[in-house]
Amino acid sequence: MDNPELAALLTPEALRLLDETPTPATNDDVLATINRLRKASHPIERVHAVMNQLSLRAKARDKFGDFAPRMLFTKEGLEQATRLDVASHHAGRFRAAGITSIIDAGCGIGADSLAFAGLGIQVTAIERDTATAALATYNLAPFAEATVINGDVRELDLSGAQALWIDPARREGATRFHNPEDWSPSLDWVFEMATQRPTGIKLAPGMDRDLIPERVEAQWVSRQGTVVEMVLWSGVVKREGVTRSALVISHSGSAEMVASADSPDAEVGDLHEYLYEPDGAIIRARLIGDLARSFDATMIDASIAYVSSATAHQSPLMQGFQVIEQVPYSPKNVKALIAGANLSSLEIKKRGIDIDPAELRKTLPLSGSGAATLILTRVKGHKTALLTKRLGSVAEDVAGADEEREDNGQGHEN
Repeated sequence: MDNPELAALLTPEALRLLDETPTPATNDDVLATINRLRKASHPIERVHAVMNQLSLRAKARDKFGDFAPRMLFTKEGLEQATRLDVASHHAGRFRAAGITSIIDAGCGIGADSLAFAGLGIQVTAIERDTATAALATYNLAPFAEATVINGDVRELDLSGAQALWIDPARREGATRFHNPEDWSPSLDWVFEMATQRPTGIKLAPGMDRDLIPERVEAQWVSRQGTVVEMVLWSGVVKREGVTRSALVISHSGSAEMVASADSPDAEVGDLHEYLYEPDGAIIRARLIGDLARSFDATMIDASIAYVSSATAHQSPLMQGFQVIEQVPYSPKNVKALIAGANLSSLEIKKRGIDIDPAELRKTLPLSGSGAATLILTRVKGHKTALLTKRLGSVAEDVAGADEEREDNGQGHEN
């Protein structure tokens, strides 16, 4: 193994020490733990490996919850790993289609394979990198349904595979590959495999839509408000009549919108009392129009991903705001708007206006007691500042945040 740290970690002595050592809570605890382990005559390489794993396990709790304290990670492997709640949706999709065995090509540290095995699906996890394959073997050891192979999926016989899950490697070390033919395996190879058996292909949410093949379902997935992936589904795991879908996962559950094709945008109308921001997965999937028409909303501008209606609606597929006041956008107008609002906490959002919300915040008078959201955007082509109140219980969680949105490449400010 070319990774000295993992070589030091993957020994009975180091793994036992890892299990016995509490996770330090502060920097002082880190130093005290290192000193204690060194005084106990543990080699410095072992101490370093154990301390690094304790740090990675603490960071991994957000992705893996209670599984994190019994898993092993690398920094890169943890960054690239699918979050467990998202991986569970992948596994559920295959199980619902009757899949009982699957090949996980490019399994990384084993996140998706863990979800497959957890639902009783026999999984063969394939990983080209030797060190990463060793971690996947450790992480999947509790599951009799899982087998790990250290190798290149392109060199293996896949003729007997019932289904395939592929996450093409888009970087090697510090180098990121932008040409899909430089990925491992290449996108052409992946697409060819997807024509032969039920397949799920995990890709970046911003991938060029022109590369999406026909006869697949393209699903954009967001988690806690961030779009984390696009998955292409083929074979029996593709739903009949569906080519576009948006899956929104939150702490309270999940919600979804599906369509047979990209939906035309809703017509542009007036700004009404309520403004809505579709979830990023809805925007990426080009389903804003379908969402807007579902509750008689209209666009506020042809190039802005906000919709508006005269009535209040709540949905996990969008965030809602009640418009309190609007003024033509200018620094002077915004300052006066906030000065008259008696605010102590202000969330700032923008779409279609070139301004740094953090810098703007420094100029605004916040000396009152209320909370609000300032939205800077375009309404029928005109730069506009909107003072709003969030609908629902999320208002207290986000007040005081600054949020910038950029053009997502799909024709709307994302």
